[in-house]
Amino acid sequence: MTAAAETTPSSHPDVRSISWLGVRPRLVLASAFMLFLELALIRWTGSNIVHLSYFTNFVLLGSFLGIGLGFLRVGRTTRPPYYSPITLAVLVVVVLLFPVTVDRRTEGVLYWTSLTTTGPPPWLILPVVFAAAAIVLMGPAELVGRCFPALERLEAYRYDLVGSLTGIGLFTALSFLGAPPVVWGTVAALAYTVLLWPRTTPGRLALAVPALVVVGALAAETLTAGALWSPYYKVTHDHFDWHGVPITDIQVNGIPHQQAVPAGRRLEWERQYALPYERAGGRRPDDVLVVGAGSGTDVAIALLKGAGHVDAVEIDPSLRELGGIYHPDRPYDDPRVTTVVTDGRAFLERTTGKYDLILFALPDSLTLVSGASSLRLESYLFTRQAMEAAREHLKPGGVFSMYNYYRERWLVDRLAATAQAAFGHRPCVDVVSQAGQQAVITVGLTAEAQSCGEAWAGASAATPPPAEDDRPFLYLRDRTVPWVYLVTLGLILAVSLLAVRAVAGPYRRMRPYADLFLLGVAFLLLETRSVTGFALLFGTTWVVNAVVFAGVLLAVLAAVEVTRRFRTPPLPVMYGVLLGGLALAWLVPASWLLGLPPAPRALVAVTVAFLPIFAANVVFARRFADSADGTTAFGANLLGAMVGGCLEYLALVVGYQALLVVAGALYLGAFALLPGDARSPGAVRAR
Repeated sequence: MTAAAETTPSSHPDVRSISWLGVRPRLVLASAFMLFLELALIRWTGSNIVHLSYFTNFVLLGSFLGIGLGFLRVGRTTRPPYYSPITLAVLVVVVLLFPVTVDRRTEGVLYWTSLTTTGPPPWLILPVVFAAAAIVLMGPAELVGRCFPALERLEAYRYDLVGSLTGIGLFTALSFLGAPPVVWGTVAALAYTVLLWPRTTPGRLALAVPALVVVGALAAETLTAGALWSPYYKVTHDHFDWHGVPITDIQVNGIPHQQAVPAGRRLEWERQYALPYERAGGRRPDDVLVVGAGSGTDVAIALLKGAGHVDAVEIDPSLRELGGIYHPDRPYDDPRVTTVVTDGRAFLERTTGKYDLILFALPDSLTLVSGASSLRLESYLFTRQAMEAAREHLKPGGVFSMYNYYRERWLVDRLAATAQAAFGHRPCVDVVSQAGQQAVITVGLTAEAQSCGEAWAGASAATPPPAEDDRPFLYLRDRTVPWVYLVTLGLILAVSLLAVRAVAGPYRRMRPYADLFLLGVAFLLLETRSVTGFALLFGTTWVVNAVVFAGVLLAVLAAVEVTRRFRTPPLPVMYGVLLGGLALAWLVPASWLLGLPPAPRALVAVTVAFLPIFAANVVFARRFADSADGTTAFGANLLGAMVGGCLEYLALVVGYQALLVVAGALYLGAFALLPGDARSPGAVRAR
């Protein structure tokens, strides 16, 4: 690539032939649209195909594959990627016509409830969604990639990052406003129109028809479902009377989730709601903390039991809103109740309150955290460290309790053993119903503070050890990757290899950028470690998630700007800084950070998390700037990120902290594959 070709946008035929925008605004818009579309697909498909609520990064992997293929496709055709809006329209129609609820009885991957499957089987619908996500994202990525040869390498990368930050900001703002998918679809239709508006009538039809189908189908869903779109769920609700009792039934992502029922009737119908108060010796609790307050029934019961004050913590604002409007007892209107919309573990870490009773009231998110393959919204509530945090907030004579439908007896025993490890004595365990293992686990600050019925027999040799913050996978019985994940990931990698060969041609085209491929693998693991680390330190909320992703992009952008404007140290030195940053992240334990006040905790956490990210991207920026074929180099890096998304599942076996070791090994491999001229202290980046 000559200097003139790199610096003259109009000289590149791809840019000139299909764009009325200048190359820089086009690059920013296409990059913003690419990330916005990725986030919207993850969010929307997961709300209609419940399999994807438990395999959140399945769509993410398809998106990475599509983005990588889009870059590798640059130079092989000049035709506009109309296949992208057409595929999106087909995907939207298929998903709305054939929504799926998951059969969550699969052994190895555990869920709270067992429901039957409706809609297409997973072996059919999941490949369709994966392939569609890849094809849809390939279009915007191709548009981004066509802008890269028209600009200096790092200038193009800078505008790509600015666009990505814009896409995250827009989707975050729409999440904050509770915008329904028809708004997301409208944004997509407008972006396609601006980026792909053709000169010919057939081309306009190829663009307008799928855009109208997407907006129309999503508008119909919005009008007929009557849903609230929280940052986590598609929330629907029904109201009915059962023998004169008013009930509001709430579903999330198509799954029955909870009911707003008068407190008195709930106590009559299900004994588990009364047991925490009985096991506390029948004492009237003055201060109560309810984590997982939801639509308000547990709060109403606490008030009925005489609580003087209740702190009601709920992570989802829509569930809290429905409880405030529809619960028959109006518990959230009571002056004795303070509601806090946040993550329960984060609340425990920052509150100074002391309580007579802390209650984990059926906290079951039914979904995973976007960007982390196996982290659920409530994962950090059920670790040994979380119960120790709860213990620290009990008054003398106080009691901690939790209840749910645990499905498996070993899971009840695991939680009981966790409570024993945290409190130092055996808890009360009441299995209310063998069907579904409906159980209540209660433990006092001291053994004298609890009043058990039949004593818990204790953990058996087959009971898994307590979950820990580093490996918070409560529902995974063995330290292994479940076979369903292994088979799925194996098929994804096989399909990806074939797709890369079909779209990009021989693999030797990417051989010079093997180190950039490994940089992509390692960086995705580093990003996952950052997301999960900040989720533990500050809560698994959508706000924290969005801030972390934005922070990662800002760190990458800072690395690009430093590389563009200053003479950075040689790559061997930067690799040394990178490995030093990984060692620092390994040596600073989360338990120590949790003990810091919020402001110092944030400062140290940001420094520890983003130092290796910054160093890794200085390395990438230097190598990318010197690459002979920028789009192929970038595509190889993105495909590496997809493989890194598969390797995330290693955390199920080794924990999240050990991902730093895996990332370090991959970075050493990338250094070993570094071309000889790039190792030279005198190596200078491209313009």
